[in-house]
Amino acid sequence: MTTDVVRAAEDLNPLIPHVSEIIIGLIVFALLFFLVAKFVAPNFEKAYADRTKAIEGGISAAETKQAEADARLAELEKQLADARHEAARIREEAREQGAQIVAEMREQAQRESDRIKENGKATIEAERQQAVTSLRAEVGALATSLAGRIVGESLEDDARANRVVERFLEDLEDLESSQGAAGRGNSGAV
Repeated sequence: MTTDVVRAAEDLNPLIPHVSEIIIGLIVFALLFFLVAKFVAPNFEKAYADRTKAIEGGISAAETKQAEADARLAELEKQLADARHEAARIREEAREQGAQIVAEMREQAQRESDRIKENGKATIEAERQQAVTSLRAEVGALATSLAGRIVGESLEDDARANRVVERFLEDLEDLESSQGAAGRGNSGAV
């Protein structure tokens, strides 16, 4: 009995499979391998290829968008630089125009000043001539009266009176000019 039990125990050893189980396991494994290789693996390969294409397409689209963005950025930077140059040119033109306007205003002010000076000089000269004429008439009348008293005869004759007055005024002017020349000579010597 013991041998039967040992034999029976050897037959039922769970660690050692039976040959029929090994054959059935190999057939099922081969069938399962065939099915996975025929149906499942191609679907995985197709999904992997589609995903790879999508990723590569996304990358290329992103690279294209990046290139477009870089080109747009470069264009905007160029436009900004052009705008800065234009603004600098406009500022320079405004500065030049301002300088030109200031120069024109100075020139106009100088012309106006010269005109006012000339008008003033002309007015002063006219008033001086009027004063000289008035003084000559008064001096002439006084000189005629004085000369008449000194000479003792009347100098009522206009022609004679005018000659006497003219001679008196010429002598007076000669006296003033000789004194002025002597004064200038003395001031130069000091």
